[in-house]
Amino acid sequence: MEISKEIQEFLLDDAVERFLRYVKICTTSDENGTSIPTTKSQFDLGKILVEELKALNLKDIIHDEYGFVYASLPPSEGFEKKIPIGLLAHLDTYYGVSGRNVKPVLHRNYDGSVIKFTQDKSLKLHFDDSPLLEKYLGLDIITSEGDTLLGTDDKAGIAEIMTACAAWNKYPDLKHGPITICFTPDEETGLGIAKVDEKRLPKICYTIDGGQMGELEYECFDAWRATFKFKGLNIHPGYAKNKMINAIEIACRFFSELPEAESPQHTEKREGYYHLTKLQGSPEEATAKVIIRDFDEKNNHKRMNYINKLKDAYEIRYSGLEIQVDFLHQYQNMIKFLEKKQTIIDLAKQAIQNSGLEVLMHPTRGGTDGARLSAIGILTPNLFTGGLLFHSRKEHIPTLALQKAAEVILYLAELWTEKK
Repeated sequence: MEISKEIQEFLLDDAVERFLRYVKICTTSDENGTSIPTTKSQFDLGKILVEELKALNLKDIIHDEYGFVYASLPPSEGFEKKIPIGLLAHLDTYYGVSGRNVKPVLHRNYDGSVIKFTQDKSLKLHFDDSPLLEKYLGLDIITSEGDTLLGTDDKAGIAEIMTACAAWNKYPDLKHGPITICFTPDEETGLGIAKVDEKRLPKICYTIDGGQMGELEYECFDAWRATFKFKGLNIHPGYAKNKMINAIEIACRFFSELPEAESPQHTEKREGYYHLTKLQGSPEEATAKVIIRDFDEKNNHKRMNYINKLKDAYEIRYSGLEIQVDFLHQYQNMIKFLEKKQTIIDLAKQAIQNSGLEVLMHPTRGGTDGARLSAIGILTPNLFTGGLLFHSRKEHIPTLALQKAAEVILYLAELWTEKK
């Protein structure tokens, strides 16, 4: 199969229209939330998607109590017994930057000049921020107005999957086997996938989530989170000598001893890091969160061992101080599961090549729902959406990426019909 010019134009128009609508719906997750979803607004987008899936003739559509949206695309005639696959994207956006009242801006025929933002005159986007922009000259680029993120992570993935569904509905000659669609809550917090209904997903899935055009990711960080509580003793500062144990001050000193060279801003490629994400408190008590990342779990255990030794040293150094540290294993490097079934990777590579893109393969310095799914036997590598500088107010995406990701999905579905 070769996707015609007509279908390509349809994919571009449909994906851009959907994306521009979806990003306006606030679905920011809450890092401090405990329920799933952590924010009720994630239901709002889910409800819209349910109605659109119905209009596209998908079946068995469910919007459950946790915010998951499931749907089944019946196979093309004659392909009922082909290997089923799943397509996933997440509903929530990153909690660290506002996702409320997003106003997308379409910069047509990008000419290489500095992109400016109407809501923040000091914010600028150019090649220094995003070198790939130099490759996108002449393309249409979408940004926010600069006071919010854009939401490509992962509303681009949702739009691309929905556009593929629209194409299958409009063009019956596009062949495919059984396909399950799943939109998940709270990927950004790492909580949502724990409530996935495993029985509704096939054993082979793909997340559509992040990355430049052509990227295929099947290796990710091994991920841990450390939570800290420093218990001190507050005394009136006029009478505090040799008595006060200033928890917040000691915590600042403690975290200054994490190796600066092993922080996100000083690492790249396969280098791991510590990342202090939160620190708050008072002289009486302070709390903090640190995420710990590496592609090799052994290196993460070395980092946790260092933290424990630092804890012991500080409790000796400051008599009466108590430090509680709890470690949580958030997800594993998915390569240990995916390398057992190379076909899943090979067909994804072929689909990207069929779309006319170069296949870009490297470890993702992050994680996806696919890491957790792969660990429970649902093998799930990640395909690109085309979004860049996500999680920031400089987030952007070329409209061509929305089209190309949808193309890759269509090619991938057809390739799976050829497997016996």
